[in-house]
Parts: sequence; C-alpha cells; structure tokens
Amino acid sequence: MIKLSFISLHSVHKSELLPGVFFTCINTDKFKSGCITVNMLCGLSHETAAANALLPRVLRRGSKNLPDMESISAALDELYGVRLEPIVRKKGEIQSVGLYCDFPDDRYIPGGESVLERAVGIVGDILLNPYMPGGNFCSDYTESEKSNLIDDIRAAINDKRGYAVDRLLEEMCAGEAYGISKLGNESEAAEITAESLTARYNEIVRNSRIEIFYCGSADFERVKAALMSALAPLPGRKEAGLPVTNIIYSPVSDTPRHFKEKLDVSQGKLTVGFRIGDTMKNPNYPALMMFNAIYGGTISSKLFLNVRERLSLCYYASSMADKHKGVMLVSSGVEFANFNTALDEILIQLENIKNGDISDWEYTAAKRSVITSIKSALDRPGGLEELYFDTVVASVSYDPVDISDMIEAVTIRDVIDIASGVKLDSVYFLCGLDFTEDNSI
Repeated sequence: MIKLSFISLHSVHKSELLPGVFFTCINTDKFKSGCITVNMLCGLSHETAAANALLPRVLRRGSKNLPDMESISAALDELYGVRLEPIVRKKGEIQSVGLYCDFPDDRYIPGGESVLERAVGIVGDILLNPYMPGGNFCSDYTESEKSNLIDDIRAAINDKRGYAVDRLLEEMCAGEAYGISKLGNESEAAEITAESLTARYNEIVRNSRIEIFYCGSADFERVKAALMSALAPLPGRKEAGLPVTNIIYSPVSDTPRHFKEKLDVSQGKLTVGFRIGDTMKNPNYPALMMFNAIYGGTISSKLFLNVRERLSLCYYASSMADKHKGVMLVSSGVEFANFNTALDEILIQLENIKNGDISDWEYTAAKRSVITSIKSALDRPGGLEELYFDTVVASVSYDPVDISDMIEAVTIRDVIDIASGVKLDSVYFLCGLDFTEDNSI
C-alpha cells in the first residue's frame, strides 16, 4: 500500500484567555508571514445574520485611535504592509464574524524590529475601540457598508453555479438555520441602522463565544501577552458555549422534493441535495472525506469520469459534503433536455458506491487527493488556521495533521457504510425562460 502521510512541522498550544475567549496558538517557522484571526461565533438566524455580516465591515472603517480608512492604511503600511480584513464564515449553522490579519514574520524584518505586538494591538483597537461618535457607529460608515453588503447579496445571482447551490439550500433547509446565507438577506440588511448595529455589537462582544487563532513563529507566551493587552477593553464576560448545529439525519419528506426556477440562462444548473444519515450521530469524518472524494469531490471521481467525461451529460459535475451539518450536494451544469438523464446517472453512481463498486484505482486516487488537499492547506498560514478553526467548530479532539493517518486507515467498507446512509432529499433545477413543462421535473 502506498503511504501518503506527511510530517507535522508545527506545534499547538490552547488556552482560555478570558471567560468565553479561547486561544489556539499554532507555532511554525516554515512561513515568512504570520496571521491572527478573531472570530465571534453566533448561531445563524434570520434576525441577526445580516447585522452580524455587516459588523466587521463597519469595524474595519475606523477606531477611536484610527478613525478612518486613511489612518488605518497608514498604520498598517508602517508595519511593512500588514493586511487587515473583515471575515464572515458559515460552518454548519454557526456564523463566524471577525477580523483576519496577516503580517511579516519578525525574523524577516530589518533591524530586528517587532511587528507582532503592534499588529495585534491594531486588531484589538479596531475590534474593541470602534469609532462611535455620539455613542453609536458612524452613520456614514454604516450606510456605506450596508450598501456594499446589499450589493454583494444581490451579486450572488451573477454566479449561476453558486446561486443554484444557495437556492437548493434555501429550499431544502427551509425552516432550518442552515438555509440562511452567511450574509443574511437584502430585506434584513436594509433595516439596519447605526443604532441597531451598535446594539448588536454590544451583544456579540459581551456574550458570543470568541475563538482566536495565531499561526507563526512567535512562542505561545509572547502571543498570549500581546493578546491580553489588546483585549483589555473587552467588557465583562461570562462563559460562552459553542452555538449548536441541528443535524437532520433523514429527508424531511417521504418522497424527494423538486424545485424549479426559470431565469435567462442558456445552461441548466442541476443541484441535488442529500442527507448523510445516521453516521452523523457518531461522525467518521475521514471516511466521509473519502466517500466524497470517490463520489464527486475530485477529477478522479465517479461523477467526473462517468457523468461528465464518459456520458457527456454535464459540463461539470461535483459533490461537496458539509461535515458540520450532515448535508451533501451535487452541483452540475446540464443541457435542459438532459435533466432527467443526468439526474438518473448522478443517483446511479451513488448506488454503485453503496453496492461496493469501488476499484482499487478509485480508492487510491481518492486517498491521494484528500491527503494532498490537506497538505496544501498546511502549506500556508491561512489554510492552517482554517483547518484548526474547523476542528474547534466540529468539536473534534484530533489534530488536523492526524487526519492523514486516519485517511490511511479508511477502508472501502468504511466508504460503503457512509454511502449506505446517504438519502436523496431535494432536487433543484435552474432552467431557461423558454423551458417547457414537457421537459420539466
């Protein structure tokens, strides 16, 4: 058997800095830059999703000490081009909002100058000393960033592939928080004011679970000291648990649900949604990753080689699995007339895996692809941070590097067991305006 695992070049230290504020320090000297993220974790909801997404954008506009973009840019430029950006992530039914900062490693700064403490100080200043003339966020900043957020929400329709995935989740998970976009929706965003955003900010910084990650060469105690100084303005806190993702193990209807939408498109977008099943009660994440790779997650997968290449039914066909929610999607682009044939073949390939039709070549290629993707993430600070962030949100105890050995241990029987629990829930078809009912779902 070919062994594809690799050696870890980093160490990890974890600590609770303050009640409900947790720090993961990933020490490595393999990069020329480091990064730090501050993530405030909230449960997804229609009432708060847009405000949460807007918050880091407005924070990034100015603080008491750096009240506008010009002064922030000048301060970052003095630190050899430190980059500071708002981040919004969706993991299962958790919405994470905050700030991402990357900066040159001190080892590469002329004259031995220290950048870390000053960069962390700016992050803390932006996060905890926002520019609030009159006690609320600046109205001009709020309205400007609200307009940008609404533009981004509207722009989702321009990417028809992504739009079809979003619409499937919206329909398939209607009534579940998972159906909510990480940006919220336009009507919610339009209602936000400087006053309501300030109230939401105060609620989040006091009560949300805060997860901080550092990736770089500085030792744990040094980074911890810099963070404790930066977090000094943080208001009184209490213990905060992780928001919970509600996992639905089976389709919500006895028969698959079908949704069709017409737009001015020349290529159909067929998106298929599955529930991963009872395996999510005791998740085997490495086996799930292998199953997804064999089914549609790689260019050596069954969907790619059969539905796309051999049968030419799709312009593209791929699968993705959300290990936090227990949902799997197949995304494909098809000619309108090929809808039924393509859907049938997508389901046939799933049945083939359930029946054990997995060649040694498919198994080995999937293993190689999964481990290579993990190694690729480990080769950049942001990718390393993302891997550890995922383990925290998923509440797993293993180190991401351990996944390589866990992938090695996954058997074809394990993959079949995952596939056996996968059930079709919903089908969404984005078709053209002239698409006739004769060819409909």
